[in-house]
Amino acid sequence: MNMTSAVVDRAPGFLRIEQLTKRFDSVAAVDGVSIDIARGEIFALLGSSGCGKSTLLRMLAGFETPTSGAMSLDGQDIVTMPPYQRPINMMFQSYALFPHLTVWENVAFGLKRDGMARHLLDERVDEMLGIVKLRPYAKRKPHQLSGGQQQRVALARALAKSPKLLLLDEPLGALDRKLREQTQFELHSIIKKVGVTCVLVTHDQEEAMTMADRIAVMSDGRFMQIGQPNEIYETPGCRFVADFIGKVNLLDGELAEDKADHCVISTPQGTIRVGHGITGTVGMKVAVALRPEKIVLRHECSADSDYNCLPGEVTDSGYYGSFSLYRVLLANGKKIQVQIVHADRHDELLKPGDQVFAGFSSDAMVVLTN
Repeated sequence: MNMTSAVVDRAPGFLRIEQLTKRFDSVAAVDGVSIDIARGEIFALLGSSGCGKSTLLRMLAGFETPTSGAMSLDGQDIVTMPPYQRPINMMFQSYALFPHLTVWENVAFGLKRDGMARHLLDERVDEMLGIVKLRPYAKRKPHQLSGGQQQRVALARALAKSPKLLLLDEPLGALDRKLREQTQFELHSIIKKVGVTCVLVTHDQEEAMTMADRIAVMSDGRFMQIGQPNEIYETPGCRFVADFIGKVNLLDGELAEDKADHCVISTPQGTIRVGHGITGTVGMKVAVALRPEKIVLRHECSADSDYNCLPGEVTDSGYYGSFSLYRVLLANGKKIQVQIVHADRHDELLKPGDQVFAGFSSDAMVVLTN
């Protein structure tokens, strides 16, 4: 669930990237990407290793020079601006805290280098430590803090100079799973409270979905889809995005009927009725993208003509407490995943060998043509 609560100024172009390309020899690490990011927005670059997201972040920071294209921040061209002159701060995965300095000294470091007056510096550091809830730890050294506390020190230091843009490179990657989940909420809340515009790089889908106002899914240096977390998840624009974000069942087939309000897909597993048209050509190859949690397993098929039922057999099951995950063998050897939430303490648990019908409504899926 996305936690965004603060209002984002949707006026375009606070951070503007236009046809940005970075080549290393003959390989395009970033390949002609364009995006407008609004003031106060948290924008996530999501993709697997080598997709170009970190290279794009390094170009924004000034650590890499674009091969071509334009970048501007608050109307000011930053392509030729040296990193130290850009109103941008970056927080690294390793946090890069000075081990010999206290928490207070780490946060004050950049302000001291800028020659800020002592009384103003004291006020600013105290304000930052208050925002990240670390005032009681001001005299401690980094090794005396937990991983989550170190992360908040690094964030306070990055925000102390009031940057126009904050860059986060895998900010939660060094934390264990439980602490990472907790820190996601804290980090999001702090960034929204300060109101800084933020570009976040991550390979963690949950991190991007939880923290970002919008996400760009990247592959091979290109943006495959840009949208709000729910848009990316519920209406993926292509097979790559559907398969990359969360769990999904992809059923390949052909378009058998296409009307304004519905279409029918013929698959080896059975005929599937979809509650929207696609303006396609009958006979064209398509894929139905169906999330595991949108399927129910029943012993009888529903008589509702607007409901899809595919016969199958449970082959595997996993109990996770709040839900169970099943694998169901359909016709033609196709296996799908089904996630059943346990809303009742006495829900029936299926077992391998059970004959079932995988049921889902006509509005539960999207049809992909690429």
